[in-house]
Amino acid sequence: MDISEIATPEYIEIDADERLGKVRSIFDRENPKGLIVVRDGEYVGVIGERDLVRSRIEDDTKASVVMKSAPRVDRTEDVREVARVLVEGNTKVAPVYEGETLWGIVTADAILDAVLDSLDALTVEQIQTEDVVTIGEKSHVGRAINRLREHGISRLPVVDDDDALVGVLTTHDIVTFVVRDADRQGRGDRRGDLDRMLDLPVYDLMTSPVLTTTPDETVEDAVRRMLDNDISGLVVSSTDDTVGGVLTKTDVLRALTFSEEGQMDVQITNVALLDTISREEIVRGITDVADKYQEMQVHHAHVRFHEHKEKLRGTPLIQCQIRLRTNHGQVGGTGEGYGADHGFHVALDTLERNVLELKGLIADEQYRGQLLRKLGEL
Repeated sequence: MDISEIATPEYIEIDADERLGKVRSIFDRENPKGLIVVRDGEYVGVIGERDLVRSRIEDDTKASVVMKSAPRVDRTEDVREVARVLVEGNTKVAPVYEGETLWGIVTADAILDAVLDSLDALTVEQIQTEDVVTIGEKSHVGRAINRLREHGISRLPVVDDDDALVGVLTTHDIVTFVVRDADRQGRGDRRGDLDRMLDLPVYDLMTSPVLTTTPDETVEDAVRRMLDNDISGLVVSSTDDTVGGVLTKTDVLRALTFSEEGQMDVQITNVALLDTISREEIVRGITDVADKYQEMQVHHAHVRFHEHKEKLRGTPLIQCQIRLRTNHGQVGGTGEGYGADHGFHVALDTLERNVLELKGLIADEQYRGQLLRKLGEL
């Protein structure tokens, strides 16, 4: 399937020198999935709502400061390739070209809606993110913003003192309340300047009750609920209200890129941070780890890079997260280093240790099963 019937010629275009105050008002008024940014009439990037979650950036700042350079796609491009472009560009919209002419845009929602009927073969458990970042309901909004930025995520399940799910805080909530200086009252009628708003407790902003899904629900039903409620993710929860994972539209887009031939597919988010390491070296490193444990079949690998502000001799501190989807579940590794090369290899070492641990657990389970069978024969 290509995107010729999925893309739309309707989009909002802004100049790279436009004030962020104007950009925020466009999101307020039009609620677009993203904006196309141009300079001298030429496409230079896109802006999504998540890009505005930068509480210290003033309204007079130029739009070019927060835009992303989402790769352009052809109007007849395969939907799987476009899904990969959106995930690796960490964006929900991409410019669509017909030849050398900017024709329109394609959005993540449009793709998911088009492939909805084919998602009934997947369950939430197969593609959910299991390593979930949560936040306490009494934590401050400023801390929540830092956590969203640090982990490059769009939502935080909110838990009480007993780790029970009580709400969810999203980037949309932050944009509405903090960045846009929304006229919303918290408990105790606390309003004021930005610093004071950042000091509000999370329970003032969180959405409750939370829309959730279960591990055994089909991805089709889960995505339909996201689209119907215009949200980007669901918390995966069990009957005891504990947080078991998160399923986002990005997880579903990533699943669309899984190899149909049963070979490992490697996907990289924030490829622009690759400096002294190439995509081929990353694939080779993960393949080397996977090949050591043939009984563990790796279907898909996701590598995400995140740049911190700290630098050493001009080289930024890079966090790397690797997640493998295997026939025995998900396993991952995280590491930090100066430069993408260093960060990746630290994460790769952690990944191998975790794979060894998972292999040991699988072996223990097999041994217990054999022992129980033998005892049953006595």
